[in-house]
Amino acid sequence: MTYLFNKQLPFIKENYPGNHYENGQFISDYPREQPSLFKVLQWQLSTNPQKQEKKEDRFVPHVVEEASIFGSKTDQIVWLGHASFLIRIGGKLLLTDPCLKNLPFMKRRYKLPFSISQIKQLDYILFSHAHRDHYDTASLKEILWHNPNVSFLLPLKQGDLLKKLGNYTFQEAGWFQVFDTPSPLKITFLPALHWNKRGLNDLNETLWGSMLIENGNTKIYFAGDTGYAKHFKEIRQLCGEMDICLMPVGAYKPSFMMKSSHVNPAEAVDAFHELEGKVFIPMHYGTYDLADEPPGEPVRLLRKYEHNNGLNGKLKILDVGEHFLY
Repeated sequence: MTYLFNKQLPFIKENYPGNHYENGQFISDYPREQPSLFKVLQWQLSTNPQKQEKKEDRFVPHVVEEASIFGSKTDQIVWLGHASFLIRIGGKLLLTDPCLKNLPFMKRRYKLPFSISQIKQLDYILFSHAHRDHYDTASLKEILWHNPNVSFLLPLKQGDLLKKLGNYTFQEAGWFQVFDTPSPLKITFLPALHWNKRGLNDLNETLWGSMLIENGNTKIYFAGDTGYAKHFKEIRQLCGEMDICLMPVGAYKPSFMMKSSHVNPAEAVDAFHELEGKVFIPMHYGTYDLADEPPGEPVRLLRKYEHNNGLNGKLKILDVGEHFLY
């Protein structure tokens, strides 16, 4: 049995052997069902019970045209849509999962708060995995034109994909490994229940996961893409309670297709509680049409939980481009 990890990086979990890797594929530590071709066809050929509701749902996240983060030293978080955040922390500027343009056969449903050319002085770009709605080559090329010296923090085996764009500085990590960054900034690659694929024959050739971003006593958890599993409790046990949780809440219907890939809003709230988070910031909704639920349903459900005191923490639904100071 083969296990992969970066020999140059430390682990936070004792005696963890690395990520299981067999026949050129990573194998999840958590049981997941890869949707069969039959299930994919079943989804494509079946009628969405919320088809009319989805058609009539005009929800689009509000966009605030504001770019002051690039001239500010204040710790803050700015949502750019989907799973893309700018995070200013401890004097460093981070960007997560940049997907800022239209995708093949899928349009972005709203504009950016500023042009990509204004994204400058990045220190790190973080990737949870390489699905096309998280690792977008067209977005990356434009970002790199204005940030040629940025460093990348990647899952295992994703560096080969980056090399196709040029000779850039990067580190790869396995689950529970800490990237090499200047103190007091600490970024740890952590588990997620997900998978990866970009083409026809590359299933799970690169790893996937989540990230914990720390600076002093501040802990920001970026969940990436994930289904619901026991990793949330394990992360809390290893890393302590979270200050801010950037949690995915979209692309969860139909459940038979999505449950092993994406949490629904109720599961995201449960995960937030297991992480003992203080602030819940939702992501991965309303930007691209990826699944059967109406675009505004995730937000409506989250506000319902908040109204009914079902959320043990603060819900902060960001506008696109809004500056959240922490």
